[in-house]
Amino acid sequence: MVRTPSLRVGLTGGIGSGKSTVAALLAQLGATVIDTDAIARQITQPGGAAVASIRETFGADLIAPSGGMNRERMRALAFADLPTRRRLESILHPLISAEAERQAAASTARILVFDIPLLVESKEWRARLDRILVIDCSEATQIARVTQRSGWAADAVRAVIAQQASREERRACADVVIANDAIGCDELAAELRALWDQRMGG
Repeated sequence: MVRTPSLRVGLTGGIGSGKSTVAALLAQLGATVIDTDAIARQITQPGGAAVASIRETFGADLIAPSGGMNRERMRALAFADLPTRRRLESILHPLISAEAERQAAASTARILVFDIPLLVESKEWRARLDRILVIDCSEATQIARVTQRSGWAADAVRAVIAQQASREERRACADVVIANDAIGCDELAAELRALWDQRMGG
């Protein structure tokens, strides 16, 4: 029996948009969620597939005593310097992509959700998806959520927002946009259930 191909949905949104909450709700509905941030953490941990290349490219100073990537130092360097960020991405992205596709191939779910923070910035990913679901909210909401959740200063959150695609750019790429400013979890879950029943807007 030939299996019906899974619908491949890209999930994205800015920092503090509620994307992780949406991913968890979609998983409850039966989707296989493939979290590219989790894969990035996995491959940069001690023994991870990216560690040797990171050491060779950036030096031993970027490797923590544990043997994994020094995430704080690398975050600071990549945030401040675009060439550094591009070199890191050239190491991580092919490995993330390969692991994401491995997980997708292993799934029998009828909907695969690829949780990709930088989806809009990646033409490669966009070409491999059937639908793009964007979780959208105001910058004020983003700042409030992240400062409450992580204890960051508001200026630090604004700096991250400035590095990401704009709300307008994300919405322009979206097949479906969920406004997640003032709705509660029950309302959000109901909206996702309706999308699920319509096969994610298709």
